[in-house]
Amino acid sequence: MTSPSPAQQVLAHFAQLAQTRGYLLDEAQQAAIERLAELADDLLRPRLFRRHPARSLYLWGPVGRGKSFLLDGFFAALPFAEKRRVHFHAFFRELHERMFRQPPGIDALAASLDELLEGCRLLCFDEFHVHDIGDAMLITRLFKALFSRGVVLITTSNYPPEGLLPNPLYHERFLPAIRLIETRMDILSVAGPQDYRSASPAEPDPFGVGAYLWPGSAAQRERLGLPPRAESRVDVPVGHRHLPAISAADGLLQFSFADLCEGPTAVLDYLTLSETWPRWLLDEVPPLREASPAARQRFINLVDVLYDRRLALFLVSAAPLDETLADSDIADMSRTRSRLLQLRQIGPD
Repeated sequence: MTSPSPAQQVLAHFAQLAQTRGYLLDEAQQAAIERLAELADDLLRPRLFRRHPARSLYLWGPVGRGKSFLLDGFFAALPFAEKRRVHFHAFFRELHERMFRQPPGIDALAASLDELLEGCRLLCFDEFHVHDIGDAMLITRLFKALFSRGVVLITTSNYPPEGLLPNPLYHERFLPAIRLIETRMDILSVAGPQDYRSASPAEPDPFGVGAYLWPGSAAQRERLGLPPRAESRVDVPVGHRHLPAISAADGLLQFSFADLCEGPTAVLDYLTLSETWPRWLLDEVPPLREASPAARQRFINLVDVLYDRRLALFLVSAAPLDETLADSDIADMSRTRSRLLQLRQIGPD
């Protein structure tokens, strides 16, 4: 009896996964699974017997269509050790840190990738998006380096390639990277009609034991074991600088929205702090339509980091979540809205 091929193993894994979770896969998901199964064969077939080189894959679609389910299922099913799955923010942070440590006079990006990708033939990025022109320029170099090394890349995104870096001031400068994606990756839409995240029960504790509180009364805080509102500030070290926080004790890091999101903070700060602080409280969250576009983007990035790491998030605002998020749509806000709706909503008694 012959053992199943890598493609058959991937197909069987997804069939079992869907049955266990009670999912009815739609046509777009099924097409993506079949393409991933072909990729499994391409990656594991001996080089002499490959029909063609394994091609990278770009999966895109709105929130709740199962992109992360597809990526995680494929990664788990692939009987292959030379692989790495990482959230895009985390990979970028590690890349930046390694580039900073390289000695002068060498290609810092190439040397850092040598360290990061040693023995890696498959790299999986979840939630790939671009909103900063500085990051965009490095991403172009990064993708060129990955493809030149023969690393197969799988990404998930809420946007088609043409929708990356939508800011019209910068979009044209990112076109070389978009053309590279379109040339070197198979682009597959996972945009079925059903939003599975809203239609099915949320995964257990997506934000640990976090909650959305309004109006954040003393009684609500006490019931959840949260400290009372404070006017004091403490300095929290992050890298080579300090950020102003309301408090930092007993595993809970408490910021005001103004200090963390309106201040000059970045994804690398959130990633660094998330390694030490398992519980986060963001106080005085205003209606986001009243916040600056930069603050809204920082808020989105913070939610991404904490959600991906399954850390507890408490948000305190004066109004219900729907009102806080109303009329604040910018790129990626739909994903953030979907995630925050999974928080427990605790209103006035």
